[in-house]
Amino acid sequence: MLASGRVPGALLFAGPDGVGKRTLAIMLAKALVCEHGPLDFCGECARCQKADQMFAAAHEDLERRREIKEAARRVEGLASFDLQIVEPLTRYILTEQIRQVRALAYTRPFEFPRRVFILDDAQTIHWQAVDLLLKVLEEPPETTTFVLVCPNAYELRSTIRSRCLRVPFEPVDEALIKELLARDRHLAGAEQTLAARVAGGSVGRAQAFDPAEYMRRRQPWVSFLDATAGHGAPAAKLDSRLLSESARALAENREDFAETLKIGYTLLADLLKILEDPATDGIVNVDLGASLPKWAGRLKLAGIEKLKAGLDQAYRLQTRNVNQQLGFEALGVELTSDSGAGAR
Repeated sequence: MLASGRVPGALLFAGPDGVGKRTLAIMLAKALVCEHGPLDFCGECARCQKADQMFAAAHEDLERRREIKEAARRVEGLASFDLQIVEPLTRYILTEQIRQVRALAYTRPFEFPRRVFILDDAQTIHWQAVDLLLKVLEEPPETTTFVLVCPNAYELRSTIRSRCLRVPFEPVDEALIKELLARDRHLAGAEQTLAARVAGGSVGRAQAFDPAEYMRRRQPWVSFLDATAGHGAPAAKLDSRLLSESARALAENREDFAETLKIGYTLLADLLKILEDPATDGIVNVDLGASLPKWAGRLKLAGIEKLKAGLDQAYRLQTRNVNQQLGFEALGVELTSDSGAGAR
């Protein structure tokens, strides 16, 4: 597209987090204005340096506004740049942000021959602002390019998707992530595999992975499974004390509860893989290779189904003021009831 000079007015970069969507959007924006383009950006010319300054200034302005508590003042005098990343100002990209983007799109760029708006986390555009964006995407100005970035294209309204050229991003291959970790992080073999698999194809998540912190967060799940499907106890016997302690640990940090559930789902997937094929080498939690078969063997499919139902329930209730600890304790009791793992 760069070589032909036919970059469309709107592109949609969709795919998992941490695989380079935002990075490529920035690179594309710089290539569109670089003095030595059009195939790439040099990073050294005056325009490339100015582009870096614009992106940095836009980010600083956003961070400053996020600290303003008054909603009206938060959107007063929004900063304007020819190259700009538009991000959620609160939980959403606000109507006023999209209104400004639309107004700027129909004016001539200030300093560059082209204006590029990168709408990061485009799925967070407030529903009241979607129609405003749709109108400008229907007839994008010749001097403006929009790049919408989101993890799942189907979180966007179909009318938005239909007006963008979609560029799909796939999870990065595990072998490549291991290469990057070996070069940049110097993790041990088992930790390297654990990091690559927990990352799920996301380079960003793999590079930020902290083995010790992950194991600390995972420990309550290990205790929970030990309590309900312990190694040496009879199948129907429940370790009440360990269950109570692990349930409390799982529920105590509401701010990180989504991450807690994500780890639980990862263990759930591993249990199912082990149940299907004890020799599988595709498990994520490779350092729990000795425990996973014992848990899976005691829970069996019925117990794993109950565990999934419990996780789904906790996920649905996470935004409500409910006692998640009691929910986990009830789940543990159910897992060892006559209709759960013990009897089957």
